[in-house]
Order: sequence, then C-alpha cells, then structure tokens
Amino acid sequence: MKTLRRYDIDWLRVIAIALLLIYHIAIVFQPWAMFVGFVRSENALEGLWIPMTMLNVWRIPILFFVSGMGLFFAMRKRNWKQLIGERSQRILVPFLFGIIAISPLHMYLFQTFYKQPLSYYPHTGHLWFLGHIFVYVLIFLPVFLVLKHRGARLKKLLEKLMGTAVGPLTVSLFFVLEAIWVKPQIYSLYAETWHGFFLGALAFFFGYLFVYIGSPFWTTLKKWKWTYLAIATALYALRYIEYAMEAPSYLMALESICWIFGIFGLFFHYLNRPGRLLAYLGPAAYPVYIIHMFVLYMGAWLILPLDIHPIVQFIAVTVFTFTVCFVLYEFLIRRIAVLRPLFGLRMEKSKKAI
Repeated sequence: MKTLRRYDIDWLRVIAIALLLIYHIAIVFQPWAMFVGFVRSENALEGLWIPMTMLNVWRIPILFFVSGMGLFFAMRKRNWKQLIGERSQRILVPFLFGIIAISPLHMYLFQTFYKQPLSYYPHTGHLWFLGHIFVYVLIFLPVFLVLKHRGARLKKLLEKLMGTAVGPLTVSLFFVLEAIWVKPQIYSLYAETWHGFFLGALAFFFGYLFVYIGSPFWTTLKKWKWTYLAIATALYALRYIEYAMEAPSYLMALESICWIFGIFGLFFHYLNRPGRLLAYLGPAAYPVYIIHMFVLYMGAWLILPLDIHPIVQFIAVTVFTFTVCFVLYEFLIRRIAVLRPLFGLRMEKSKKAI
C-alpha cells in the first residue's frame, strides 16, 4: 500500500474552505440572510446566488469526503487508542472550545448589528461540522480497523470495480437512496439536520474507502474527469432551467457526486505536488475555518453601513474576512503555543511553527 502524501487532498481542503468562506459572504447579500442567522445587507445581490447554487450541492459533502480521507492517513501509524487521542486533540478540543469561545462572538455581533437584547447560550454554530466528524470517527473506526487488517479480498474486488468509468458512479446510488429516504426539503441544508448527518456519514465513509482502494479509483477519476463534470453541468442546467434551483433530491445527489468526482480527478491530475504556498495554507485552513464566521460578521458590521455600491461592499467584506483571518492566524494562533491546540494545530514551540 502506498503511503506517500497526497498533496491534491491537501489542496482540496484548502480550496473547499476558501469557497466556504465566499459562500457564507454571499449569503450576507441575500434578502433571506437574517432568517438563517446571518447579518444581512439592505442592498441585495441576488445574482450572486446563481453560482452559489452550483456550489451548495457539493461544498459541504466534499469536506466530509476529505475528512474521511484524512482519517485513512491518520490511521497509518497509530493504533486505535492513539487515533482516538489524536482525533480528540485535533477535532474534539477545537469543537468544545469553539462552542464556548468562538460561536458566541458572532452571535454577539449579530445581536449588536440588529440592536437585539444581548443573550448567550452554548451553540455549535458553524462548528457543527466538527461534531459530526468526531462522531463518525467513533462510529466507523471498528469498520476501518477491519478493512486495514483483514480487508485484502474486499480491496481487490473494489479495485476491479473502480477501474471502470461506471464503477465510481455506483457510489452515487447510496447518496440517491439517502435523499429518497430522508426527503430533505432543501437538499443543501446540511447543518443540524438528519439529512446532513446521514449524507456526511456516507461521504466520510467513502472518503476513507477511496484512499483505501488506491490508484485504480484515482486513475479512473483522472481519466474520466471531464465526463463526470459534463454530467454535473447538464444536471445543474436542468436544475436551473426546470426546477428553479431546487430539483428533486435524488437528482441533486447525483449532481453532487458528479461534481465531486470531476473535482477529485482535476486535483489528482494537476495538483498532486508539493509547494511552499500549500505548505503554509494547509495548516492555516483549519484555524481559518474556525474563526471565519465572527470575522465575517465583524467585516459586515463595519462595511455594510457605508454608502457604497453593494458589489464594492461584497468585495470589501471578502477582502476583510480573508485578510483578518490570516492576520489572526499568522500573528496569534500560529505563534502562541497555548492557542495552537485550541484551533486544531499540533502543540509546538512558536519558533518551530509552520
């Protein structure tokens, strides 16, 4: 089994989180933003939502896939006790810290922006994702341990199946069945829903399995990436033209998987190589994800009252969010040793921080 680092998966995590930030910023400029707990601009940019509706069927599922892949690599040199300890430090600690210290910050900014009475209650906020990941680790770890030590025969069967263009698409059947079974009212509503939990569990499980299978799966995606993207584009066009963006869930599930497989193929083909930029952004992505919501709300709180064009406001909030997140990461989170584990980074002396 190859154990080389997969730089394309590191890039997937970085870019998926960057797109998540942009997606959340775009919500601020939608007329319904306040109803989903976001600060809202009085000047809507509803045209922004057209590309966002393409993102919203795969932006969260792809992060669950990548998290499952990450567990595969974490298991290579750890027994089950070490793995649970490591995942507790990297996921559970930031999750609990975020509930206490991070989520209340953007709740405060939201209440201040709308001049609401200040109140506090523990809430996962956008960090619900971390809670799901930790639960999946506990649920699937026994299965993954069996695959690791006794799954050679199954691995050969999966290698044969995934060596064809149709093989990976068989995975979409599980996501289609999930959509039919759960019947989500809005397919892209993942946070704090059973749909989000079960879909995330499937993506996490198959993310592990895809790296476990190895080169036959990834070679297939590399070869057929444009076909998967063409299918996804056709399904998105159908959703846009015929269904006003919210197609039947089973079609959106298929569209989601085709986007994800196409993206996997692109990244595996073009970005599976190291680089200085990735070496910096890779560790930064996780802390940036944790802090981005209160930074985004702060930027909206400062910029939205300004009498400038809403497109300029969107650009300004985007620049503010990314800049302040990386300033906080570079000069506080990355350099202060006691803060590092609270944001999912390994405890290191500040002079060795990367």
